[in-house]
Amino acid sequence: MDAGSQKAAGTLTGKPLLYFTSIFVSLGVFLFGYDQGVMSGIITGPYFLQYFEEPTRAQLGTMVAILEIGALVSSLMVGRVGDIIGRRRTIFYGSMVFVVGGAFQTFAVGMNSMILGRVISGFGVGMLSTIVPVYQSEISPADHRGRLACIEFTGNIVGYAASVWVDYVCSFIESDFSWRLPLLLQCVMGSLLCLGSLIISETPRWLLDNDHDAEGIIVIANLHAGGDTEHPRAKQEFNEIKENVLIMRAEGERSYADMWRKYKKRVLIAMSSQAFAQLNGINVISYYAPLVFEEAGWTGRDAILMTGLNALVYVASTVPPWFLVDHWGRRPILLSGAIIMAFSLSMISYSIYLDIALTPTLTVFFVIVYNAFFGYSWGPIPWLYPPEILPLSVRAKGASLSTATNWAFNWVVGEMTPVLQELIEWRLYLLHAFFCCMSFVLVYFTYPETKGVSLEEMDQIFGDASVVPTPFAQDDLEAEIESDGGILQRRVSVEDEELDPLGVSRPSEEQAFINRRSTDKSDRQHGHQE
Repeated sequence: MDAGSQKAAGTLTGKPLLYFTSIFVSLGVFLFGYDQGVMSGIITGPYFLQYFEEPTRAQLGTMVAILEIGALVSSLMVGRVGDIIGRRRTIFYGSMVFVVGGAFQTFAVGMNSMILGRVISGFGVGMLSTIVPVYQSEISPADHRGRLACIEFTGNIVGYAASVWVDYVCSFIESDFSWRLPLLLQCVMGSLLCLGSLIISETPRWLLDNDHDAEGIIVIANLHAGGDTEHPRAKQEFNEIKENVLIMRAEGERSYADMWRKYKKRVLIAMSSQAFAQLNGINVISYYAPLVFEEAGWTGRDAILMTGLNALVYVASTVPPWFLVDHWGRRPILLSGAIIMAFSLSMISYSIYLDIALTPTLTVFFVIVYNAFFGYSWGPIPWLYPPEILPLSVRAKGASLSTATNWAFNWVVGEMTPVLQELIEWRLYLLHAFFCCMSFVLVYFTYPETKGVSLEEMDQIFGDASVVPTPFAQDDLEAEIESDGGILQRRVSVEDEELDPLGVSRPSEEQAFINRRSTDKSDRQHGHQE
């Protein structure tokens, strides 16, 4: 059996491999969720407060939100890093950095060392939260991309829920281990991701974009064709991705400025989706849920218990999108979620304003409703939408900008929430309800539907097609490649030719690929004639 037709033996292929890989890399966003939630229960614990000498609300806000500064900085850098070293290695280094930050937090001896640990963990979280969605989108077929991205987000919320329940269990420990142990566990999970990233495959789109074609076709075959590199689907996927790569190369520069000039609408939509994911108020609950419940009348360990029950509903709410996102589409989910979230936040505000005997119960109920609809809508979709609408040539850079937007607004919300809870009290939730209404208007008028559209066909949706043919018109492209005057043929000029050791010009890799495609087409036509 030759290398071209070999099948993977003794390994997962097809959907089992696709789902295994997706679930495993979701450990990266699990860490993000865990780190978000773990501080919410710790900061109300008596041993933590005593150890850090009764920090003020502003100090707690800084301690919690400083992670977003590290995440913001690293998410801006990781777009270029992910393009250079690959998606898989970026996951490896991101998890390493996260573990180091977790260790600093676990063994903190004061406020400064805790803040340093939070910043370092933020660098790791920023890397993972940027590159994991890109990795996810690049290994997923169009008809399962939404589901796999939503499964990834479920991993994030499972991490959040796990941290809350770990905090609750550890609250019974009568020592500083009540807060050190939850922080230590994130180091263990980060180490698992670090080791696992050594065995998962690189994404086929990065491999082909960096001319690792032989490895790329094997990965494509393993993911989509049962390991058979001669399978028609594997060949078709390879050809579509490679054609798109060549077109992007023909267009030239891939800088941030070039991305902004060519794809401004896509970038703004990607950034706005992440901005409103934060402005819609989720981290008022995620970071400070026990404080919210204490404000409503629940105290001490009961506040953490209510947070834990809320987290279980939150996890459950992320499951329906698995089955809805590729059928209903992205827009209906975002629009319906924004409406219910605005209503729930308004009722939380009103319940606290009333300050009656039912206020604690009403607050818990509407917080759970709010979280459920966030988990179903504005939780997963803003992580799915940016990587899928951005073209391959700038996907990592665009995802880094959208993720950086998330972390910037994440920091603002995290830093301001404790202060605003004291200053404007119940009115805080009305502010976030207003942002939910604004997000509804934005989605309704500006967000296109992308369900079932392949990553190589997004040009058609946004109307900013390349100056050379794009793969959604594959038959036209093949006809042009066959002709001497084809557009792509003309773009590969004499300047692209290379010299062999004898000084004779030979085709560049791009020209050679076009020649192979033309030969394959002729062979197929000859076979049909026979």
